[in-house]
Order: sequence, then C-alpha cells, then structure tokens
Amino acid sequence: MGNLLRVLYNRGDDSPTRVDIFVDFENAQATPEEQPTWSRVDAVLKYTGGILRELHQYKGASAEIREAISNPQNEFNQDRAWEAVVPLVSQLKKYHDFSIALEMVVQQLLAALCSNSMTPKQHLESQQALFKQFAEILDFVLKFDDLKMTNPAIQNDFSYYRRTLSRMKMTSGEDIDSNFAVNNETANRMSLFYAHATPMLKILSDTTAKFVSDNKDLPVENTTDCLSTMASICRVMIENPNYRSKFQNEETIMFCLRVMVGVIILFDHVHPVGAFSRGSNIDMKSTIRVLKDQTPAKVEGLLNALRYTTKHLNDESTPRTTKSLLA
Repeated sequence: MGNLLRVLYNRGDDSPTRVDIFVDFENAQATPEEQPTWSRVDAVLKYTGGILRELHQYKGASAEIREAISNPQNEFNQDRAWEAVVPLVSQLKKYHDFSIALEMVVQQLLAALCSNSMTPKQHLESQQALFKQFAEILDFVLKFDDLKMTNPAIQNDFSYYRRTLSRMKMTSGEDIDSNFAVNNETANRMSLFYAHATPMLKILSDTTAKFVSDNKDLPVENTTDCLSTMASICRVMIENPNYRSKFQNEETIMFCLRVMVGVIILFDHVHPVGAFSRGSNIDMKSTIRVLKDQTPAKVEGLLNALRYTTKHLNDESTPRTTKSLLA
C-alpha cells in the first residue's frame, strides 16, 4: 500500500501551525490494526449518503399545513395535513436516531486516534484510514447541517406535528402516544436536537468535549493536537499545488475545506483558549484566506460556520485582524 500519509515538517517555515502533510483521502485503506474500529465506524458511515440524498429532496408539507391552519374547521384539510406530516416526522426521527449512532462511533474514533499509546504524529502515520473516517464524518455533518439550515420546512413540519399531537391528546383525554412512531417523549428529544441551527455539529462538538472530560487520564493535548494537525493538513493540501494535483476528484477540494472547518470548530470547543487565540496551533488567518480564495457561493456556509458555531471567536484574545477577516 505504501505510505498514504507523509509527514514532512517544512524546515523553511518556523510556524508550528504549518504541518506539510499529504493524506490520500481518496484511497486510504484500513490496516489490520485499524480494521476492528474501522468496521464499526463503516457500519454507521454507510448510511450517510442516503440520508443526505433524502434530506436534499425533502420538500415538506408546507402547502398542506397552510391549508389546515387557514381552515381550522375543515376536517378534510386537517386530515390531509396530518397524513402528509406524519411520514416526514418519521423521516426526521431517523436522522435524530442516526445522530445518536454517530455519537457512539465518534467516541470510538477519538479513543483510537488520541490514545497515549502513540504520539499524535505516530497516530497520523499508522492510522490513515481512521483519520479518513473522521474526516468523512465531519464532511457529512457540515453537509447535513447546511441542508437543514436552508430548508425551513423541516422545523415547520416538526412544530406542526407537535402542536397537533398535543391537541389530539387534549381532545381524546387519553394517552395516545403508543399509537405513533414519534410519541411525545421522543418528540421532546427531537425538539432539542432540531432547535439548533446546526444540530449534527452540536452533537459532534458535545461528543468531543465529553470525550475530553470523561478521559481525564488523557491530556487534553492528545485530542487538540490531533485536531489542529488535521486542520493544517487540509489547509496545506489546498495551498500546495503539488498536493492538489494528486486529487483525482475535484470534489476532494471541497471535502478538505469542510473537514478543515469542522476540525477547527471541534478544536475551538475543547481547547482552553480556543482556535482563534495567538496561543493556538491553528493559523486562522491562513485558514480564512484559503476559504476566501474559493468560489464565494461554495464556501459561504463554511465561513458562516466559523462565524456562528465557534465558541471563542468573540473573545478578547482573538486578534482584531482575524475578526475583521470574518466580518
């Protein structure tokens, strides 16, 4: 297989934020040592493509809901709206359930990639396929959240379902939860999930922060060093024309950009001073410039993710120039 990952620290650049790395995201294969974890993660990852296709095609029940609200006494319109929204909410439940499965495998990946058995550099050198899976999760998360944010029908459908379910319970005077795939308790949990503008990213950030807090025997640097190095990997592969020329698929460029942004957001949530401070190992100015060098329409969502889903951007320790670049 050969080395799919080369780690060469650029001797002409004294900055620790520039790690000159090429990762073959397109072809990395699991080694025998990686296989157990890789297989468990793969069993979850195989559903991501279908979920994104479904969400992309999600049309919602806005017309039916509008008719039902406009004609509250018309039973036909009420029934029609309910029949339209129920399967959609079942679909939304599937995505919520998937987020729970994703949370579990992310913890397994972090345990494999951030253990004390190796340094972060050694993890990178010997576990390329697991890093690729972690990158694929980040890629899915940002794509999912972008689709969710740009489709108001999702929140409208779910809100209508909850209101109607509550009204049906009050009218019947009985516990009717068992009659529905999404009962009131499940709906309450889903409501907390979909209330976030970026629900999958919130799950991923919380999971990463929980991994750090639950594993007090592991220095936080084990996690943050892996995350910051991944951010540098992706940035340098975009900046370096020799690396870019190795990509067989043009989409790999956007993949690297999404992973870079996702890793930075995770880093910002678990690092004590965050990603934007001068003391972090992430070159935010170069990162933002790389994004702004792309077609604006393709990266606006990624820039917004840095603006609105990070934790430390507005801290006093964030340089004014960095804030200006993201303004």
